[in-house]
Amino acid sequence: MYFYSSTENIQIMELDEIDVKLLRLLQQDASLSNKALSFELNKSIAAVHERVRKLKRLGYIKKTVAILDRHKIGIGLISFSQVFLKAHTFEVLNEFEKEVAKFPEVMECYQMAGSYDFMLRIATKDMDAYHIFLRHRLAVLPQVNTVQTYFVLSETKSETAYPL
Repeated sequence: MYFYSSTENIQIMELDEIDVKLLRLLQQDASLSNKALSFELNKSIAAVHERVRKLKRLGYIKKTVAILDRHKIGIGLISFSQVFLKAHTFEVLNEFEKEVAKFPEVMECYQMAGSYDFMLRIATKDMDAYHIFLRHRLAVLPQVNTVQTYFVLSETKSETAYPL
């Protein structure tokens, strides 16, 4: 069964039990072969291949990536910054989003409801690199009024898989 989302004008398919199990498996290890997936799902390789293709085509699977060990690639500091903008017009919000999306240090950017406008997850080598990023890139954006940053001391849990 298919229906359309009025907010995003995209086709949405009702997932069956096999699709949900397939998505769970792929969220845990996207490198699993169709042969391994077919064994886990008790389906033919061709059936699994077609399901994966359909889930990609419909946007359930946005992309397949490798999750790196940040310490091994020199990312020693994770921070979360609350950003307060000077104004809240359509143009100001869009321009801020467009500019902040260009920064490779910004891993995630969310517009928020509540006391601040945006929450950013920022990854840098160390405190010096964060300081340079803040002073020379983020804080100089004309839309930015205030930035309040919190630094991660330890990581208890970090998941990429959504509960299904």
